[in-house]
Amino acid sequence: MLGSAFNPPHLGHLVLAQEARWQLGLERVLLMPTGVAPHKTIADDPGAEVRAEMARLAAASGDGVEASELELRRDGPSFSYATLEALREEEPEADLVWLMGADAALALESWERPERVVELARLAIAPRADVMRSDVDAVLERLGARSAAIDMPTIGVSSSGLRGRVREGRPIRHLVPDPVAELIEERGLYGS
Repeated sequence: MLGSAFNPPHLGHLVLAQEARWQLGLERVLLMPTGVAPHKTIADDPGAEVRAEMARLAAASGDGVEASELELRRDGPSFSYATLEALREEEPEADLVWLMGADAALALESWERPERVVELARLAIAPRADVMRSDVDAVLERLGARSAAIDMPTIGVSSSGLRGRVREGRPIRHLVPDPVAELIEERGLYGS
């Protein structure tokens, strides 16, 4: 599972999903758009339904990648432990793997019930240029997390950077899947 606001989903998300699926032998990767973000406001949010639609469009371009609206169907904040509990209930025998960037892993101890997150899922961590792996390893060790490092190419794309490009009238083609770019343009999202 790869959780994010997906505001918008971009090629970095899809490369992470692809690499994790291949490197870890995963059957599928779920793109899980955040419903109600518990720790921050989602900047320039077009709404959860639109973000879910963009995630579905992005997932359609990749084998073994699916979009899930599990967090959108629940009331209240989208806490990761609750999402994992719901996935466990749906698929009791599944080997759950939570994909995240090293920046998210570094902040894991501040999450709601992080011990439950690491109890329910193995973590798969993608590198970030500004985060030391040794710092991430220290957090994972304190939590007793089962984890794997995902080796992937550096993708210098971020959702916030893409929203800025759209506001400036700059192209985003080849940075997001074409159907996502088309939806952004058609609906005038992010000031396009």
